[in-house]
Amino acid sequence: MKKLIGKFLYALGGWKLDNHLDLSKIDKCVLVCAPHTSNWDFYYTILAFWQMGIPMKMFIKDAWTKPWYGYFIKKMGGIGIDRSQRHNMVDFAAEILENADRLYLINTPEGTRSRAEKWKNGFYHIAQKAEVPVALAYCDFKKKRAGISKIVDTENRSLENVLDEIQDFYKNVTPKYPELYNPKIY
Repeated sequence: MKKLIGKFLYALGGWKLDNHLDLSKIDKCVLVCAPHTSNWDFYYTILAFWQMGIPMKMFIKDAWTKPWYGYFIKKMGGIGIDRSQRHNMVDFAAEILENADRLYLINTPEGTRSRAEKWKNGFYHIAQKAEVPVALAYCDFKKKRAGISKIVDTENRSLENVLDEIQDFYKNVTPKYPELYNPKIY
């Protein structure tokens, strides 16, 4: 049902799914979603993921999982996190991946829809600890395309080397609000 909803809403908005990867070969990964300058990014990427049929989960402020609509957030894969508490999110996220048969764990390393001076690096540490790759998802508002188009292996690679590859991937993606995206991610 989600696949049909995703296709219908994409067609209605003139968007296209852009996926050149054989996702059946990727059981688990950290799914980096960028640029993240608007709540519309969430809408279009989730619809893309529904069309691809990927099993996904995402961390979200627990305030989003408690009101009446929290049920729907959880059904879409939301895992509420109390951000006022200190958590070891890397270990927690790695454990979720390790215990799943198939899971794409969504991460928005900018950490905000506002301009970020640099990305948070938790996605890299989660991928290394769980021994899974990083998949790069995007939402390009100029081209009206969204999808997952690159896999980055972190094994035996430095953070800087991985960030260089990721930064290069996103340099030609146009966010909803370009002034809020910092193309220099570290």
